[in-house]
Amino acid sequence: MKQKSGPSQRQLRAGELIRHALAEIFLRGETGDPELEKLRPSVIEVAMSPDLRIGTAYVRPLADGQGEVLLRALERNKRYIRGLVAPKIDMKFMPEIRFRIDTALDYADKIDRLLKDPAVARDLGPKKED
Repeated sequence: MKQKSGPSQRQLRAGELIRHALAEIFLRGETGDPELEKLRPSVIEVAMSPDLRIGTAYVRPLADGQGEVLLRALERNKRYIRGLVAPKIDMKFMPEIRFRIDTALDYADKIDRLLKDPAVARDLGPKKED
């Protein structure tokens, strides 16, 4: 049996539809929650489950260090947000949306700092012949 290497085209397409709808909702301030509008979330990605019943939206607040506040605001409004997304997408079933803070940029920044460390740069540089 062939091993699956990643999400299917259906999962990717559904995730992008939901990502665009969420981004539009947040951009236009349609949630009606002043705290959420102040945080100005960016939707980085929406990963769909294989059965398309659950979408995990990876988000980031505009300001650093506000991730937990953003998650609380999104959790408080998630049913309402789901109701706003439903008419914007053409899917048979509206998936449940779960929100998570995207940490990919933090991880990339950490790796970048490590590679710029003088001790690491020395080890990665060209080897000197004795």
